[in-house]
Amino acid sequence: MDLGTGHPLTGCFALLLLACSFTFVVYRNYLHPLSKYPGPALARLSDAYAGFYTFYGNLHLRTYLDLQRYGPVLRSGPNKLVFKSIEALQGERCYPQNIYNNDRITKSHVYGLTVASGKPSLFNVIDKRHHREKRRLIGHAISDKSLRAFEPTLIDQIDMFLQQLLVASRQSKAVEMSERSKHLGMDIVGFLSFGYPLQMLTTSDNHFIMRGLKIGAFQANAFMQWPLLKKLGVQHLMIYLGKKQRVQYLRALQNMISTRLAQGRHAKQDLFSFAADYVDSPKNEIGTSELFGEALFFFPAAGDTTSTAIAALFFYLSRNPEVYKKLAQEIRSSFRNGSEIRSGPRLQSCRYLRACIDEALRMTPPVAGTLWREPYANEYKKGGGEPFTVDGHVIPPGTQVGVSIYAIHHEEAYFPKPFLFRPERWLESDAETLKWMNMAFCPFSLGSRGCAGKSTRQVIADGLEINTVHPPLLHLKIHTIANWTNGYLLVAYMETSLVVAKTIWYFDFKIDGGDMGRSGEGSVGRKDGRGRVDEFQTWDSFGSTHLGPNLVFEPRGELWREIDTKA
Repeated sequence: MDLGTGHPLTGCFALLLLACSFTFVVYRNYLHPLSKYPGPALARLSDAYAGFYTFYGNLHLRTYLDLQRYGPVLRSGPNKLVFKSIEALQGERCYPQNIYNNDRITKSHVYGLTVASGKPSLFNVIDKRHHREKRRLIGHAISDKSLRAFEPTLIDQIDMFLQQLLVASRQSKAVEMSERSKHLGMDIVGFLSFGYPLQMLTTSDNHFIMRGLKIGAFQANAFMQWPLLKKLGVQHLMIYLGKKQRVQYLRALQNMISTRLAQGRHAKQDLFSFAADYVDSPKNEIGTSELFGEALFFFPAAGDTTSTAIAALFFYLSRNPEVYKKLAQEIRSSFRNGSEIRSGPRLQSCRYLRACIDEALRMTPPVAGTLWREPYANEYKKGGGEPFTVDGHVIPPGTQVGVSIYAIHHEEAYFPKPFLFRPERWLESDAETLKWMNMAFCPFSLGSRGCAGKSTRQVIADGLEINTVHPPLLHLKIHTIANWTNGYLLVAYMETSLVVAKTIWYFDFKIDGGDMGRSGEGSVGRKDGRGRVDEFQTWDSFGSTHLGPNLVFEPRGELWREIDTKA
């Protein structure tokens, strides 16, 4: 049968297609359960809207701008609602109509699209029981006691970082802080996860691991924001195109695991050592192979988070001389020598340092996007039960909900002059303002399905209770540390504090001159959210990628002799 362009069936097919398209558009815009919520026209029709901005790493900025335009509740996709209120985030005193502190909520099904090997990690596991087992595993692996044991290794790597700054200072070379802090983070995580010396600070042999992780994070984020890409099998094309790099990465991974297994369980202060006894417990459902799978997640969870915090803080310090001067005075008057700078009461007493870190995390959260959640499947099968609501909005079945972290961190109602880097806000605000700030501060997500490494605002590296007028990180209760043991980002907070304090002890620094000194800045006149010169620019790939700042370091007097291996 001839079905050329002149055949009557062709016209019928075209009319049918047109009718289906019209019906689809009308339904999504006017009849869909979320049709009353405002949002961009394309977002109401397709997740391609989010996919487009994900491709350019600008989705967190686009969401912020859309929330500014359309209001506090945004329809950012056909079945997605984004909020920017404290009530939606967690609620005052665990107000039940919230997203991240809610027993009825789990991670969205889109996390399942990021599982590559068939065995989900703590990041993408959805099953509640399995998630609880993984949390318990990480709790054993990175407890307060374990972190104390690991600290000498952490200090050794930071000293190597400082030695490289010293070499660069003698050559009058600028240091690209994003790259250097990333190398430091990867080296630390290499020891923490596998007891393995990746030596990224000193050689480029293993830098391909960072490139692979960057591609993997971008791919996972793209699938989560635009699931159609996974259904079309885009991942198979990417694997084919990057086959050589994938083989190289798998060989490196196999080498790290086999090297560690050839050693005694407690030969290193690492994940395998800290969790070995728990893994062998007959009550435990997680085996050694799955343990090493969790170790892989340490790289993006701790490495990326830490490098963003460090690079962002150095960016803001280099562009805010009064803040830099005040922080330097605090650090240099609190210690007698660099070896005294380690976790403990004296470092905790540096309240302005904690304020600077929190302000950098507020301005530039390592996870800047929207972390999607949805009710457990049986929540809508409980006939006659209480409807699922968020901040007073009844959420229809099949809807993903979340709070834009970047948007709530820059919400004027909670953070006056939100694009101004002002650490004093954490120290000088009145009690009511500080309460709302603390509740809106969420650089690493919240709740039982949030990051397993969130540091508490009342407990820091050595487990001591500290001044709660300005708590150092997230405002979880003290019992949280006993229940989850908050590992990943406790390491990140320790590392950031130690790196910044030690660097300021040994060095003065300034922005590199010329165009290189502008790395990390926004550009005046841009309308896409990148028009603020004094805001550190990041690109959203679930975590963050970034460049700069380029800084020139100068040793302070003769203090360099403490870190110079040739002295």
